[in-house]
Amino acid sequence: MFAMTLWLGNTAYLYITVAFSQMLKAIMPVAVFILGVSVGLEIMSSRMLLIMSVISFGVLIASYGELNIIWIGVVYQMGGIVAEALRLILMEILVKRKGIKLNPISLMYYMSPCSAICLFIPWIFLEKPKMDANSSTWDFHVLVLSLNSLCTFALNLSVFLVISHTSALTIRVAGVVKDWIVVLVSALLFAETKLTMINLFGYAVAIVGVASYNKHKVKKPIEGEGKTLASQSPIAPGKESGESS
Repeated sequence: MFAMTLWLGNTAYLYITVAFSQMLKAIMPVAVFILGVSVGLEIMSSRMLLIMSVISFGVLIASYGELNIIWIGVVYQMGGIVAEALRLILMEILVKRKGIKLNPISLMYYMSPCSAICLFIPWIFLEKPKMDANSSTWDFHVLVLSLNSLCTFALNLSVFLVISHTSALTIRVAGVVKDWIVVLVSALLFAETKLTMINLFGYAVAIVGVASYNKHKVKKPIEGEGKTLASQSPIAPGKESGESS
C-alpha cells in the first residue's frame, strides 16, 4: 500500500497541479474513517457523519472551482488516497490487534525496502522500456531526486521528534498550516496553477472539517500514553508518509 501511495500519488502530478492535488488530499480522513468502520476500528456516529459530510462537501466545491481539471489525474490521486488510507488502517491493526509498536524511523527501516521491491517490478515493464527508447533525451536529475528523498526522510523524522516533545495535536495543527502553505506557495511558483475563490472557499470548508476530525480524534484516549503508531502517523490532509517518493 505504501508503494501504491507513491506510485499513484506521484503519477497524479503529471496531470493536475500541486495545489489541486493538495485540496483533494483533504478527503483523506473520510477514506480512513470509512475503511476503519468497515473493519471495526471506528464507530459510526452522527457527529462523525457530519464531519465527514463537511469534508466531502468542501472537496467537492474545491474540485468544482478547478479551471483545468483533468479527470485521469483526479483518478490517480484518489487511488493514492485510498492506498494511503488502507496503509494507515493496516498499521492501526498491527498496533491494536497485534501489539506491534514501531516509531516512524523503525517503520521506514522495514517498509522502505519492501516498497522499493514492489515499485521495481512494475518499473521494469512500464517505465524502463520508455527510458530505453528515449535514452538519448532522458535526463536523470540525481541532485533533484536526492534532495527529494532527503526532504521525505526529514519529514518523517520531524513528525517523530515533534510528537516526542509536544503532542499529536501539535503535529495535526502543524499539518493543516503546512497544507495551506503548500497550496499558496505552489500558486506563486507554478504558472499553470490558477486558484479561484471557489477553490479556496471549498478548501477552507474541507480544512474546517479536518480540524474538527483531528480535535475529535485527539480527545480519544490513546493506548501506550499517546505514543502508539496511530498517534505517530497523524492523518492530516496532505500528510502521506513519504509522499515525495
